[in-house]
Amino acid sequence: MILLIVTSRKLSDARRRLERARRDRPTRRRRPRGLAPFAIRKTWRTAEMLRAKGIGATVRNSIEDLAGWASVERPDLARLAANGNVVVVFSDIEGSTERNEALGDREWVKLLQRHEQLVRSSVDEHRGHVVKNQGDGFMLAFGDPENALRCCADVQRELAGNPDRWQDIKVRMGIHMGSSVRRGDDLFGLNVAMAARIAGHADGGEILISAVVRDAIGPADGIAVEGAEVVEFKGFSGTYEVFPVALGA
Repeated sequence: MILLIVTSRKLSDARRRLERARRDRPTRRRRPRGLAPFAIRKTWRTAEMLRAKGIGATVRNSIEDLAGWASVERPDLARLAANGNVVVVFSDIEGSTERNEALGDREWVKLLQRHEQLVRSSVDEHRGHVVKNQGDGFMLAFGDPENALRCCADVQRELAGNPDRWQDIKVRMGIHMGSSVRRGDDLFGLNVAMAARIAGHADGGEILISAVVRDAIGPADGIAVEGAEVVEFKGFSGTYEVFPVALGA
């Protein structure tokens, strides 16, 4: 009986010490459950790419990656237009890997920063929105197809008119419009993928637009839509018409 009492007291004393230690331990705030903020997720992805592939791979073009992110995160692009039509633009620098190697990482990153400033400035001027960008690749959204086309035209004119400043880079651009590109709508991913395919088909320095964009725009000074090219796109059945855009002064 004495042994049982002593053991019970020791157990009670141990419990009290444990409870005191728990109370004295600094409280750790738990991170809210759910998705991490975009900046944290982007930093983590960049760090992983740098660790696995190095800076050269991290800053290369990424039209497919941008399209994939948009499909997963589904930003609410429909707010850009009252009628629900959203114009999606993809762009990237042709031959960016080779240009990166020729310039070196430091000069290449400086060029990318200037290129980003150019694109963002033109997007703001034409009332668009930068949905995503990674390295030299951009995904843009507009509520009006003419604004999207003029934005792309301004970027191309600047690059072509000042080749020395821009290291003679050539940017390819694709424009597509979908009537149901909106948050939570499965059609969103299809229209994003179509815009990405059109941009991927363009040559450096070229703007390609889909038939629906061609039909939606009116005459524009210094901009002319040329004859159709019939193409096939990976992941899409059948053939599609795309239209090169010629730029005047």
